[in-house]
Amino acid sequence: MTGTPARLLIVGPQGSGKGTQGARIAEMFGIPAISTGDVFRANINGGTELGKRVQAIIQAGDLVPDALTGEVVRDRIGQADAAHGFLLDGYPRNLGQVADLDGFLDEGGVQLTAVIELSVPRDESIARISVRAKEQGRADDTPGAIAHRLSIYENETAPILDVYRERGIVDEIDGVGTLDEITDRIVSALEARGLVRRAAA
Repeated sequence: MTGTPARLLIVGPQGSGKGTQGARIAEMFGIPAISTGDVFRANINGGTELGKRVQAIIQAGDLVPDALTGEVVRDRIGQADAAHGFLLDGYPRNLGQVADLDGFLDEGGVQLTAVIELSVPRDESIARISVRAKEQGRADDTPGAIAHRLSIYENETAPILDVYRERGIVDEIDGVGTLDEITDRIVSALEARGLVRRAAA
């Protein structure tokens, strides 16, 4: 495979579909999708000590502390399957984590290739999360917790996009439409940056 290494970050509010799209894009480009949420949930379901700490934080509607999240991400990016690319979902989520990630990537002499911003109206995000909560029985998707997390995103996570825009690596993608339509928009933007999809098996 030739072309630009796919070291990606997908950003969007809760309910934007970034988890689903991130998994699709990672598969298409042959890179691991690294979702902090999935890592944390695996620990919760496994009843680990980390899982117990994380569960208490999430049930309160809060986010896992930066230091704890950073440890998990650094370890995951350092694994062999991420050597030639990765897709981050859920990290970095604030300016402090951007600096931490920059430092870690600089140590390896690499940098992010592109940042995918899934743009979804707030009312659309709330509607999608409400449906998901009913379908999956997610205890952390109460109306109060949803509003709290969206406010945290708007106040803390959205500003990281300004940093990446200054670097010229943000692709804003309309996150409203069918799954395939949104995926096609993302792929087109990445291919325009010189990224090459993995050949079909």
